[in-house]
Amino acid sequence: MTRLNRRHFLQASAGALAAAVVRTPARAEVPSSTAGTSLSDRTVRFRVPDRPYVVLHRGPVEAVVVENRAVDDAVLKSHRAGYGGVGSLKHEKRPENLFVPAYAGLNFEHIHDGTTQPGDVLYEPRRVPMELRVIDGHTAELYQKPTPHWGLESCQRYRVLDEGAIELTVECAARRRSFKNGYVGLFWASYIDHPESTDVQFLGHGDGDDPAARWVRASSPQHGVESTHVGSQDVRDFAHDVDFPMKLVFPRSPWRFTEPWYFGASHGMAFAQIFCSRDGVRFSQSPSGGGAGNPAWDFQWFIADYKVDRVYQLVMRAAYVPLAPPDDVRRSVQPHLRALNSGE
Repeated sequence: MTRLNRRHFLQASAGALAAAVVRTPARAEVPSSTAGTSLSDRTVRFRVPDRPYVVLHRGPVEAVVVENRAVDDAVLKSHRAGYGGVGSLKHEKRPENLFVPAYAGLNFEHIHDGTTQPGDVLYEPRRVPMELRVIDGHTAELYQKPTPHWGLESCQRYRVLDEGAIELTVECAARRRSFKNGYVGLFWASYIDHPESTDVQFLGHGDGDDPAARWVRASSPQHGVESTHVGSQDVRDFAHDVDFPMKLVFPRSPWRFTEPWYFGASHGMAFAQIFCSRDGVRFSQSPSGGGAGNPAWDFQWFIADYKVDRVYQLVMRAAYVPLAPPDDVRRSVQPHLRALNSGE
């Protein structure tokens, strides 16, 4: 059974919402999906399938987009509740799942404002039901109504592009003035299944060192230690409680990145996450976020001075490609960097 679009609990007309979307700069080569998800654009048509997941094929890639419900079948074996996003990512060069099967990649993990809260509050994206919305054969969304504590409404659109990269468009709106430090902190996690190394690589330099870019191979010695890498021009300071319990969010590494992307290597493949520099995304990592030997390769987005009912948008891409020397991986992601950062 399928259903047509349902009311979104939005607090403004469709026209007002579309006008209120705060986007990063105009981009070339970006599919029209970035114009808006079904949160901001009520003309978007979708169906809600019976199953809590949908399989998307394009180019060499198969991606399974899944709600945060438990699944245990031939497509997603032993997938645990609480993990929505890409439950499985496979490539014709590697038919095994990149991600820990029980968890997911590009998984919406945390909402926070830097204040100490119970786990159920900081992990609201895990706890609040999601609705899977299938747009077409290459595109699906995960919609989440305003959460009980934060009142954040969100919609994540996962679109598999022609060559197999995944474009993730996130739209969200705070429906209440509930973030005490004046910013919205959001966190996505990707749990990688037993790669040969837990390290990530990016172009950057040491904090306070010569700013000339070089390849950095960054590691975290343990969960929550030197976990977050910021951009070379990122001087923002977000207030937070001394005992803030989410260990990956604020501890800084000694490195800064000069280009807004990074990659990790796993079983002959590279998984690259690519961003728009104006979004001010920060990279985070853990050597054991998905269990012993299973690192978390993550990213964070901070919305400073947020306005209630304004829809904010982030667009990123994830490329899953055969592993090559870092300069060659960089060449393979250059079209995505250009697309996301044109107009900068």
